[in-house]
Amino acid sequence: MDKFAAMQAFVRVVEAGTFTKAADSMGLPKPTVTRAVQSLEAQLQTKLLNRTTRRVTVTADGAAYYDRALRILGEMDELESSMTHAKANPRGRLRIDVGAAVGRLLLVPALPDFHARYPDIQIDLGVSDRPVDLIGENVDCVLRIGEVTDQSLVARRIGDFHLIMAASPDYLKRHGTPRHPSDLEDGTHRAVNYFSHRTGRPFSYTFTKGNERIELDMPHVLSVNDSSAELAAGLVGLGIVRTTTFEAQPHFDSGELVPLLLDWCSNSIPIYVVYPPNRHLSTKLRVFVDWVADLFARSQPILRRCGMPAPPGAVGDFVCPMAPQVAGAKPLAQPA
Repeated sequence: MDKFAAMQAFVRVVEAGTFTKAADSMGLPKPTVTRAVQSLEAQLQTKLLNRTTRRVTVTADGAAYYDRALRILGEMDELESSMTHAKANPRGRLRIDVGAAVGRLLLVPALPDFHARYPDIQIDLGVSDRPVDLIGENVDCVLRIGEVTDQSLVARRIGDFHLIMAASPDYLKRHGTPRHPSDLEDGTHRAVNYFSHRTGRPFSYTFTKGNERIELDMPHVLSVNDSSAELAAGLVGLGIVRTTTFEAQPHFDSGELVPLLLDWCSNSIPIYVVYPPNRHLSTKLRVFVDWVADLFARSQPILRRCGMPAPPGAVGDFVCPMAPQVAGAKPLAQPA
């Protein structure tokens, strides 16, 4: 492995925290990555990493080398991207992560258009409602619902989703139809709750109507951390669910689900494209970010926001339950 490749391996080990994770993210055997870093240390005649059986950490020299190596790798990427051919024909691998519902119902069906435009870009798509460590898992960007919680990340807002309550006809036949949010606390109703990946606690329900605002916690028979599982539980009558109009609309049309409390609104929830600041926005990543932003702008079915007109600047009718947040924990940042 040459010095440039060894430098890339060293940077990945620092970011991933272990040789095993770094090797997996690079698609290389662990011994290859280990030898590359050892060779780099031998050439530099300095120790770059402190190794333990569970994790590696950078030495003072390693931290300084990492900063300079990251800058050099970014400049090399920028140089390659600046070439006319690279601009016209972006190529390479992109590791993208997206929540289950958005991936299954929106992104994946639209990908043939992306690949028709950029046939030389390979996408490795992670689809799940779990938090993602962008740096440690070597992810180029994620689509995430809700305010981005890590101020060290770069985020571009591409749309807004809105929540809606629903239940199956069978559930409503057994428990009655709530007419007011307070009916949900009368001891009759049960929810299928969505719980936080970080805290394990279910998210509260918030309703607004004019100047009136109600926040409550519903008892549940089932709590999940996956939006598709939440919808499936609602369809079989396990309880009231808070789902999305774009995900639930086919079931409203078929009569499998009934929308509830349409004269009460839930807050809109933004969706962002998020990527690490130390990832140079290469041509391949830039075209994907622009394409997915345009996808959300074009995907505008008739808005159903609790029976109210669309707010100014609304992007579309997309609503999402509390889908995965980016790993990290502080409100952010202006969009990129």
